[in-house]
Amino acid sequence: MTHRRAVALMVLVTLLWSIAGVVTRQLQSAQGVEVTFWRSIFNALALIVALSAMRGPVVWRELLRANPVVWMSGVCWALMFTAFMLALTLTTVANVLLTMALGPMVTAVFSRLFLKQALPMRTWSAIFIAALGIVWMFGGQAVSGVSQGGVLVAAIVPLAGSVNLTLLQRVSRRGAGAPDMLPAVFIGALLSAAATLPVAWPLDTSLHDLGWLALLGVFQLAIPCLLMVRLSRQLPAPEIALLALLEVIFGVAWAWLGAGEQPSSPVLLGGSLVLGALVMNEALGLRRGN
Repeated sequence: MTHRRAVALMVLVTLLWSIAGVVTRQLQSAQGVEVTFWRSIFNALALIVALSAMRGPVVWRELLRANPVVWMSGVCWALMFTAFMLALTLTTVANVLLTMALGPMVTAVFSRLFLKQALPMRTWSAIFIAALGIVWMFGGQAVSGVSQGGVLVAAIVPLAGSVNLTLLQRVSRRGAGAPDMLPAVFIGALLSAAATLPVAWPLDTSLHDLGWLALLGVFQLAIPCLLMVRLSRQLPAPEIALLALLEVIFGVAWAWLGAGEQPSSPVLLGGSLVLGALVMNEALGLRRGN
């Protein structure tokens, strides 16, 4: 796979991740933890079908004795699946997105410390500019809704994501002898569902909402997360984390087009900074051949 194709697929991943906001606007009764539970369950069901088709029945026989790194990655996925929705119940969307913008910086530091991966100055510059853009987009909204508990829960998402990307990159360096990391997404979905079921019970979601939640589980989680695991063998972890910020931009666009939520001037300006940083990083990378 070429670098250009890998970047294009990562953009598709963020596009699929970004539909969460506009889809949840269509829900009639399901809220909070119950949304997380059903999303994780449908994610797990979709992964059963996908992994069975891709790997065959052997994938399930080997799951319990899988390499510990697969289970570590699964825990990271579970934390990400669960903490994002929980944080939204504790603080504002702006605070959650601002906290998640730490992801590329944390991933870059982890890659440097644990993978000895030196980043070009263009990527450090892009990370800084993109973070500035996110702050510009949501900083004013976040001031009035600060919740220490919510911010701490939201911080789990970029931290777990950075650990997960570092694990995936470390495994990819082993070559042919590397363990299969795709089942880790399934482990994460099951752990997330198990953790949220007691809080979500009793389940009284309507059939209307179940249809939308199934769409989230399959197209917003299962497919893009499997793709991201594959792309971790091609793209550096900091670049993946940086491109993942497109989820914020696409999410704003979906809300504008699908729910009539017109973005403000700071959101448009901040979004332009994020897009400019990403385009600059990828254009310079292509020009220099890395």
